[in-house]
Amino acid sequence: MQRKPISYRRQRRRSEFLWGWAFLLPTVVGLIILNIYPIFYTIYLSFHKSGDFGRNNIFVGFQNYAKALKDMQILKAMRNSLLYMLMEVPISVALSLVLAALMNQKIRFRTVYRTIIFLPMVAAPAAVAMVWRWLFNTEFGLINHILGKKISWISDPKISLVSIAIIGIWSILGYNMILFLAALQEVPNDYYEAAELDGAGKAVQFFRITLPLISPMIYFVLVTRVIAALQVFDTIYMMMDRTNPALQDTQSLVFLFYRYSFVENNRGYGSTIVVLLLLITLIFTVLQNYGQKKWVIYD
Repeated sequence: MQRKPISYRRQRRRSEFLWGWAFLLPTVVGLIILNIYPIFYTIYLSFHKSGDFGRNNIFVGFQNYAKALKDMQILKAMRNSLLYMLMEVPISVALSLVLAALMNQKIRFRTVYRTIIFLPMVAAPAAVAMVWRWLFNTEFGLINHILGKKISWISDPKISLVSIAIIGIWSILGYNMILFLAALQEVPNDYYEAAELDGAGKAVQFFRITLPLISPMIYFVLVTRVIAALQVFDTIYMMMDRTNPALQDTQSLVFLFYRYSFVENNRGYGSTIVVLLLLITLIFTVLQNYGQKKWVIYD
């Protein structure tokens, strides 16, 4: 068989190289403009005091960070973000896992149930907030009507963050369930058949076979949910009015960033909050990455 000339092979490699970069270029440019550049610019702004109309920024070094670490509002928002994460992530992951296991069984109307559970993910956040504001309404809310009590779900500082967490759990159940369903359907049925022959019940099969084999997906969901929970903003923004007495007990770090950066036009201080949130997120991600070596099974 006659080989192609060297010039032809070089021209083909060059053509493949150029076409490859042509397809990659939009993604690379978008990544640089929308992700990488904003990260470095935010860090840059965190060392400056915002000037008038976004110009003439004044370099202040670590003054913003020193101020932020003493700011009680930021410390309280940090506490709120962490409490929200500790409430939303474990409960949503556990419930999603149970729902996925149930929806993986052969039951009637399984597709309908899956669709209903997943619907909150495709609903507009404004519509979700409007529905839950009605459900949590102190005077006319459906929940209080069923309980026969007048509970201030949103305006009581003691339970307002719990109410926000309930909305977060309800909103993310369907997404987590789909991820767990995909993992469950990859588990070979041979394991369950062998376990049944050995006399293992459903509970033993779930904890000894199902959980270990889908542990990589559980780890992925945990990491992504922790990151998302620490960045909670839209639910708080749409549920809590500025005059709400419980606002201080529910506002998150991202909510404070929005307020300082876009309401008070103090982008330098707002950027400092973002960098602190980034560091907290990195710490949790590193801890999870270290811990997963002890319980995640990849083989």
